[in-house]
Amino acid sequence: MEAEWDPAKARSNLAKHGISFAVADTIFDDEFAISKPDIGLAGEQRFAVIGTDALGRILVVSYTYRRNGFRIISARRATRSERKEYGKRIRF
Repeated sequence: MEAEWDPAKARSNLAKHGISFAVADTIFDDEFAISKPDIGLAGEQRFAVIGTDALGRILVVSYTYRRNGFRIISARRATRSERKEYGKRIRF
């Protein structure tokens, strides 16, 4: 699937969280990523995925599905509890 995002929102996210949406998109290549429903605007189903990006950082990316793929809404570093949740998943 192909990712899309609002350029203004991507700039805002980079300034606020230091995470570019282009790099955040790589989290979807993580075979251990955890995706779950997220709170969104009325009528829009959103999801949050916890996983590792191409730079090895554990991130949380909020997204929604679109006709031709998905739209990234935000990306940030995972909190301690989110990192712990992800860590449990990757242990064999």
